[in-house]
Amino acid sequence: MTATTLPAPAERVRTAPRHPYRAALGSARGRTGLVLVALVVLAGLLAPLLAGHSPTDQSSRSLASLGAPGHPLGTDDLGRDLLARLLYGIRADLGIIALAVPLGALLGCLFALLAALHPAVDTAVQRMFDLILAFPGLILALAVTAILGPGRLPVVLVIALAEIPAFGRLLRSGILVEREREYATAARVGGSSRTRVLTRHVLPNAADPLVVQIAVSLTVAVFIEGAMSFLGVGVRPPQPTLGSVLSQSMPYLADAPHFAAGPLITVTALVLGLSLIAEALNREIRR
Repeated sequence: MTATTLPAPAERVRTAPRHPYRAALGSARGRTGLVLVALVVLAGLLAPLLAGHSPTDQSSRSLASLGAPGHPLGTDDLGRDLLARLLYGIRADLGIIALAVPLGALLGCLFALLAALHPAVDTAVQRMFDLILAFPGLILALAVTAILGPGRLPVVLVIALAEIPAFGRLLRSGILVEREREYATAARVGGSSRTRVLTRHVLPNAADPLVVQIAVSLTVAVFIEGAMSFLGVGVRPPQPTLGSVLSQSMPYLADAPHFAAGPLITVTALVLGLSLIAEALNREIRR
């Protein structure tokens, strides 16, 4: 009898694990969100090249319709070019949220780290978060504006204050979970100080949810800025923002619906894009 040789087992193909952020942004939701956000951001960055008019120059052609000569999106009630006001409004909104959200995230994370070092500090920080959350967003905006007056700085401060508890509580809960895991215990047994264990071992493993929160907070910041400008307590006129342009269009919705179409479509695209990115990131990080 001839011995039969069994085929050797096929070798497993080893593939490097895909980074969750790259996988999230490479998914259908992530790509769609990136495209929407990129279009809005590019429109704001290229506003001086694309506008063709100053956003504050007035003319006698008030409420010109779509496709009017020299005014592709028409004009507002004061004859100002709507395309220019839309593009510069995007630029103003992006500048505000790009400053306010990282500021709120930084302060929230610093308070969370301080709270993790001592129980007494933890209690004080939690009560501070409760105090901020006790103020509805509109009341907080009106209070800050009453003290500082309308402008960009109050909008930035309101958004940053509103985001501090979100980032602080999220990081604090992550730290409480991660510092009880085996690797943190091994680091403490190995002689590492509490601060070193927190910053070198616990914090990197607790930071992933913060990336998702940034995308969510950017969405919230768009609404906060829009609401403040809509109510007239945001950026001072005649400088445009998406909220102020939308607010000025309200009396003319029946006669000139194109007046409100630009900011509505832009805000929808930006919020939808950020929401899709946040959802994609959340799905990959939770796997």
